[in-house]
Amino acid sequence: MRRVLTFILAGGKGERLMPLTGDRAKPAVPFGGTYRIIDFTLSNAINSGIRKIHVLIQYKSESLQRHIRMGWHIFHGELGEFLDVVPAQQRMGDHWYQGTADAIYQNMYSIKQEKPDYILVLSGDHIYKMNYAEMVDLHRESGADVTVGVMEFPREESRGFGIIEVDASGRIIGFQEKPQDPKAIPGKPGRSYVSMGIYVFSRTILEDWLVSDAKRTDSGHDFGKDLLPGMINTVKVMAFNFKDQETGQPRYWRDIGTLDAYYDANMDFIQVTPQFNLFDPEWPIRTYHQQWPPAKTVHDDREKHRIGFAVNSLISNGCIVSGGQVRRSILSPDVRINSFAEVEDAILMETVNIGRYAKVRRAIIDKGVVVPRHCRIGYNLEEDRKRFHVTDSGLVVVAKGTVIDEPPERPEPPARS
Repeated sequence: MRRVLTFILAGGKGERLMPLTGDRAKPAVPFGGTYRIIDFTLSNAINSGIRKIHVLIQYKSESLQRHIRMGWHIFHGELGEFLDVVPAQQRMGDHWYQGTADAIYQNMYSIKQEKPDYILVLSGDHIYKMNYAEMVDLHRESGADVTVGVMEFPREESRGFGIIEVDASGRIIGFQEKPQDPKAIPGKPGRSYVSMGIYVFSRTILEDWLVSDAKRTDSGHDFGKDLLPGMINTVKVMAFNFKDQETGQPRYWRDIGTLDAYYDANMDFIQVTPQFNLFDPEWPIRTYHQQWPPAKTVHDDREKHRIGFAVNSLISNGCIVSGGQVRRSILSPDVRINSFAEVEDAILMETVNIGRYAKVRRAIIDKGVVVPRHCRIGYNLEEDRKRFHVTDSGLVVVAKGTVIDEPPERPEPPARS
């Protein structure tokens, strides 16, 4: 893997994740309690033996740069290792990154400096575990010029993705962008291959195609939409099927492009037997950890109906569950749940404070929000829509820094005599 140069595309706006991306790039959005989305791609790279990485940034990248600087300073320059954060610099023209292919083209000087055998291009906003060495090995052994990571999906669930059409040998013969009638996998009429946005290129092939694409005025300069459809008629493009080698079943991969998909992927982590195992010592997920104290639960006073507990949940360091109740939720660091509060099926980000007697259900509460005493979120969606963002499925999202007015005073229930 020392002959592999990796680019991670981390400049996306993530408009469908608004308001979570209002102040941050999509790869910097908190995920799973203590992580950022990009941590999963970076951890895959490290665990795969990759030590030469460029992270390409553009949109609202301050928090992403800070996170990488503080949590990922583990590379040894004297050994030729690096993780460089590269903003758009107008090196090849007077424009910023115009597409995934243009982002790599704008950094052609890095490729010429390193002269790697292979270029690995990754997306910084997916949740999965992959040993990229397996994909590079397939690329090398098959004699491919380009290899594309693909996932098996049911055909009826594939319409919102880029679809890969292959022949019986696994060679790619067609691309479809979000088709109504996705092409099926040979021999599997009910299944389709979805592009994961992961590519391995032989260096000289990629250089030639990037230069040619940059000259086109009719191109969107995107790998999936522009370069690869043309490549399949000229060079050898193979599919890497991301599946479990023992069972033959697709492995875990989530494209969290929408708020509901983001929420569902987080909730996957709190299942009794999750498909994605965060506690796997063979494949650790790295991140930056501030020095928070251990999590703490307070109060077991049944006479006053005050019981502090959390069940079927992820509780990060620095959290205090003080007489409140937490069920099927994810609490990021330094969250406080005060007495008599109830939190269910929710994602609470750093420093969220849930006041006494407040109730939160099926919601995402972004950093620093104080939910005042007696407040209700997720119980009356019509009222919630007046104050917060509510998805079509009824998921309530409270933006970072939102100030919530305290509701009219309600009498507190008397203690049990």
